Amino acid sequence: MTLDLAAPQLSSAAAEQPWLRPDVYWPLFTEATQDRSAPVVALGVEALAWNAHDLLRRAGGLPIRVASKSIRVRGVLDAVLALPGYRGVLAYTLAEAVWLSETIDDIVVAYPSADRAAIAALAADERAARRVSVMVDSAAQLDLIDAVAPPSQRNRIRVCLDFDASWQAPVLGHIGVLRSPVSTPDGLRDLAEAVVSRPGFELVGIMSYEAQIAGVGDQPVGRPAEGMLMRAVQKASGAELAERRAQAIAAVRGVAELEFVNGGGTGSIERTVAEAAVTEVAAGSGLFGPHLFDNYRSFSPAPAVAFALDVVRRPNAETATLLGGGWIASGPAGVDRLPQTTWPQGLRYAPREAAGEVQTPVIGAAAERLRVGDRVWLRHTKSGEPMEHANEVVPVAAAAAGEPLATYRGEGKCFL
Repeated sequence: MTLDLAAPQLSSAAAEQPWLRPDVYWPLFTEATQDRSAPVVALGVEALAWNAHDLLRRAGGLPIRVASKSIRVRGVLDAVLALPGYRGVLAYTLAEAVWLSETIDDIVVAYPSADRAAIAALAADERAARRVSVMVDSAAQLDLIDAVAPPSQRNRIRVCLDFDASWQAPVLGHIGVLRSPVSTPDGLRDLAEAVVSRPGFELVGIMSYEAQIAGVGDQPVGRPAEGMLMRAVQKASGAELAERRAQAIAAVRGVAELEFVNGGGTGSIERTVAEAAVTEVAAGSGLFGPHLFDNYRSFSPAPAVAFALDVVRRPNAETATLLGGGWIASGPAGVDRLPQTTWPQGLRYAPREAAGEVQTPVIGAAAERLRVGDRVWLRHTKSGEPMEHANEVVPVAAAAAGEPLATYRGEGKCFL
């Protein structure tokens, strides 16, 4: 099935925001997928279209690079990239990028790679070498590439520099994720000079991801004090980063011409596009609208993806047990990493079991009404990870199921 997210009838249906009426929206998912065995992953096409266009609105004309880690379905990547305003893919492994380069002509690998087989494949494939940019934050990564494929025996490798966007707070210390060791303008310029001085490499871009802003909600549900603190931290971090990042980019532009400067993510688009030095933003999770984004103030993506499990037994009158369910999101272990029971409303996990690998007991008033064979819908905390549990995702539009779209797993791929 080919998705056309610009179709006028789809835009009209999305404008009605059917997800705002959960008593209608989720039963339609059940009806559309009732002939498919659980677990089933469904994609609300109207919701996807809504999210895709809302991200463009938030970007204000700056190109959006699609983060494939948050999608993992080539049919969806193709549909989003067909919309004006989206340009290129931010891949999560080099092997994935080489694979995607068969059909996509602009790919940046978001993380450095030590995958020797993938490095060799990139170095030997002229088309992939033109289309894929690798990520580096030290000369050691350049050394590894040279050891696998010496400059005289390979195509030129396109290089993107990873600039650390975390914040060293005066009181709280390090705020952000542990990514690049390069955090100063001088350090980034030195790395740029190292790249351009070596044969077989071409410096083409910079990436700088502010995870402490883009990936952390500023209005966590039920925790107002934490939200106030997070907003203060993000404001201070954003101001510090904007100045430091602009200086670093200017320093590198004195060394080489750059094709792109990538920053941000779904949760920080408005902040990032306000920085004149940034030429594109990244976004992925916002297309599917996982429940992580229920904790943000400035935007509210539609729940475009959910997965359904079947009730398989009733251990007692208050409990219904689902088959499967332990689709836990990455990050620090905690309740906020669990899938969210979404429909029927009024369900919660049995506290001593929560979401289990092979069974998930749910309790609450709604559980008392569930019967064997009934279907329960859940939303994942993050975005692309559910696709690792399924071979296909079922598009649902106008209350009807379309032809399934193969996930990476369904195409026989497992990159991480």
